[in-house]
Amino acid sequence: MLKIVTLVSGGGTNLQAIIDAIENGGIKNAQIVKVISNKADAYALERAAKHGIAAQAVVKKEFPDREAFNDALIAAVDEAAPDLVVLAGFLVVLPVKMIEKYRGRIINIHPSLIPSFCGNGFYGLKVHEAALARGVKVTGATVHFVDEGTDTGPIIAQKAVEVKEGDTPEILQRRVMEQAEWVILPGVINDIAHGRIKLSRSHPEERSDEGSYYGGEK
Repeated sequence: MLKIVTLVSGGGTNLQAIIDAIENGGIKNAQIVKVISNKADAYALERAAKHGIAAQAVVKKEFPDREAFNDALIAAVDEAAPDLVVLAGFLVVLPVKMIEKYRGRIINIHPSLIPSFCGNGFYGLKVHEAALARGVKVTGATVHFVDEGTDTGPIIAQKAVEVKEGDTPEILQRRVMEQAEWVILPGVINDIAHGRIKLSRSHPEERSDEGSYYGGEK
């Protein structure tokens, strides 16, 4: 059974997609053992509680400095002894010590087709605002392994989404979530749970052809 810790900063829609997929059989041989947020009022924590999942807030302002916060965050993750750490809208730069400790076992969902509209400053609605300002006809979402950079780790899966006439950032965000994020993130987790995508400390990019896919088609 793949043990998952999910880190979330906000509402937790991607968390809900994972929970739903586990409960309806879309993800098998996996369970979320803990949800951690850097915000005490994050709705993601309520989502976890409603489904009987352990939830914890680790809030930066409650610690004397960033190092103490980082240590507390790592300790909160360690306590659950996860096989996989999933960043599902976690707006905190991970401590280098945590990346080193869980190298090849941390994945992130980003609401664009990396390398477009990613890196520092690109998160939430800002990604979709940038896509619309650039005038692209296609956007999407990416699941990737996490390294020390921002959205720079090896890509695992991507799914394209059409940009339509009259889209606002909010409308585009919703379409990307529904058509891409909520599809590929559970899909990747299910592939990891079944060994089709390999978790490795030293070579996170190593994965079988069966588990590597684009556009949601294996």
